[in-house]
Amino acid sequence: MEYTSQDMEEGFPGEMNVMVKYCLTDHNELKIEYFTATDKPTVVNLTHHSFFNLTGNLTETINNHVLQIPAEFYTPVDEGLIPTGEIAPVAGTPFDFRKPTRIGARVNDYNEQLISGKGYDHNWVLDAEGEDKDIRLAARVTEPDSGRLMEVFTNEPGIQFYGGNFLNGKDIGKNNIAYNHRTAFCLETQHFPDSPNKSNFPETRLNPGVEYYSICIYKFGIV
Repeated sequence: MEYTSQDMEEGFPGEMNVMVKYCLTDHNELKIEYFTATDKPTVVNLTHHSFFNLTGNLTETINNHVLQIPAEFYTPVDEGLIPTGEIAPVAGTPFDFRKPTRIGARVNDYNEQLISGKGYDHNWVLDAEGEDKDIRLAARVTEPDSGRLMEVFTNEPGIQFYGGNFLNGKDIGKNNIAYNHRTAFCLETQHFPDSPNKSNFPETRLNPGVEYYSICIYKFGIV
C-alpha cells in the first residue's frame, strides 16, 4: 500500500511517499514493513494498531492472557496519556512483565499510572538510545485455555501495550459482536510517543537522503 503525503500536510514538512508491505509468511507470521523518505527534515513514527484476543471469543476479556515484555523500563504518562519524559524502572511496579504475567493480575492495583491510563496504555523501552536496529523479540503473549501464542518482533526501540481500557461496546465487529471493556489488546512497535518533544527519547527526525525503515512481525503458534 502506498500514500504520498504532500509538503505541510497536517503541518508536517516534506513530501513523503510512504509504502507499507503486509506479508503472510510460511512461518505463521504477519510481517509489516514500512518504507519512506522525505525531501525536507520532518518527523516520522509509523506503527500498527490491530486488536487481538487469542481466545477466539471476543466476548471474553484478555485478563487471563499471559504477557511477557523483555524491558526493564517504561515511559510514565501524564493525565492526558502523554509521556512525561521520564524513563522509569519497571521493577517493583505493575509494569514489570519481564517474567510471564497475567494481564489482569495487577491491572486494578492502586497505581497512579494505571489510574491515568484506566489500565495499561503505556510504552515499554526496548532500547533507550534507539541505536539497536536488529530485529528482536519485543513481546510474547499466550492464552492458557486455547494454547495460542503470539510473539512480536521489531527493530523499533519501543512497544506500546494497550489493554482495551476504552472499549465500551459502542463499536460492533464481525458477527455483530460488540467490543467491550478489555476484550482485546494492542502491541504497537514504534519509537516512543511524543519523541519530538522529549530530547532524551530516541530521535524521530528524518532528514533528506535517509531511508526510513521499520518492521513489525506478529508470529503465531501453539505452546
